[in-house]
Amino acid sequence: MIDKARTEQTSEIRELWKICFPKEDPRYIDFYFKNIYDPRNCYVNVVDGKVVSAIMRNPHAIMFNGRVLQASMLVGAATLPDYRRQGHMKELMDVVLDACEHSELITMIQSEDPSLYEQFGFRTIYRRTDYKIERKDVKRITNFGCAYEPTAIDLLKVYSAFIRRFNGFYPRDLEYFVRYKKEITAVGGKIVAYYDGKDHIRGYAVMIPQGNELRVEEIVYLDSMSLVKLCNAALQERRIVHLLVSEAENLSLVFPNAPKKTFGSTMCRLNDASLFIRVFNRRVITVEDAFGISRRPLNLNEFA
Repeated sequence: MIDKARTEQTSEIRELWKICFPKEDPRYIDFYFKNIYDPRNCYVNVVDGKVVSAIMRNPHAIMFNGRVLQASMLVGAATLPDYRRQGHMKELMDVVLDACEHSELITMIQSEDPSLYEQFGFRTIYRRTDYKIERKDVKRITNFGCAYEPTAIDLLKVYSAFIRRFNGFYPRDLEYFVRYKKEITAVGGKIVAYYDGKDHIRGYAVMIPQGNELRVEEIVYLDSMSLVKLCNAALQERRIVHLLVSEAENLSLVFPNAPKKTFGSTMCRLNDASLFIRVFNRRVITVEDAFGISRRPLNLNEFA
């Protein structure tokens, strides 16, 4: 039976995540279910009184070509191992996508295996690049101006200035950054900001240790000095740093010898092509057509 999750099923769904996502940091799972999870946004497939499949549909707005579009990010699509290949997730996705089609233009999902969701009309639209940098790749400068406790309002200010270069992004607010700081702390990470000589914030980097390496999950910078300052701060934490940015950000001019790898990040589904045509007055058929009219590079750098 497919239904919206009930509050009393929360611990069961959290345990399903821990079973199905063994690579996920358990600290993040605990944070998610404490601070983000809402049973009203969760769909479950129940067999013999047991939750065997679940998927979250987190509503979001995205800015696209100057308009705010209603959208959602599907996360946590999971089925217990003993119940896989029996059609439970397909049944669940059909119900969830039917709900999406009646209320939003765009639905998003992220997966390491795009083939799982291409059958449902999703296509990889947004890609990211992973720059692997070491000390030799970055000009050594002092960390003067770097701060390890930036305020949420400062993070919002610099993000708002940075994101104007892009399209397809989530409009973030102060509440977002208050929660974001707690999330990064919960998984053992930190947010380092860079301020100029006038104490104006010019960028920040979200740093998450992964063994002997460091993953910079998000870096926001208003100029090359901000970028280099933040990368120097990251290299003080670990010898090898993975710097993740949008595919459109060509950092090879700054780090010409750093190896890089581009990978698919966000898949999107166009739920109503005719409505999209009316909104933007552009003829489209596929989701690739829809995002192809973007005036600026995409930045779909969200995960929940």
